[in-house]
Amino acid sequence: MNKAKLVEQMAKLTKLPKSTCKDCLEAFISTVSGALKQNKTVVLTGFGTFTVMKRKSRVGVNPATGKKMQIAAKKVPKFRPGKALRTMVR
Repeated sequence: MNKAKLVEQMAKLTKLPKSTCKDCLEAFISTVSGALKQNKTVVLTGFGTFTVMKRKSRVGVNPATGKKMQIAAKKVPKFRPGKALRTMVR
């Protein structure tokens, strides 16, 4: 499901205009992104948790040349589904 289909489904369920649903989805994405940028955790009980995970630096292999290279440490977003979501998907 892409963003347009998600907005369409939200509009159908809420009986709100698509433009309103699109604005709400954009606001949600912006809010979660902003919180993660500040290293905050976003918890949606029953749905899941958005966090920032720190990856250590490591040695990798360049597939084109086969040479070893150092991959720098970085922060990556992570989503962990909640119990209710995991149960629903099973």
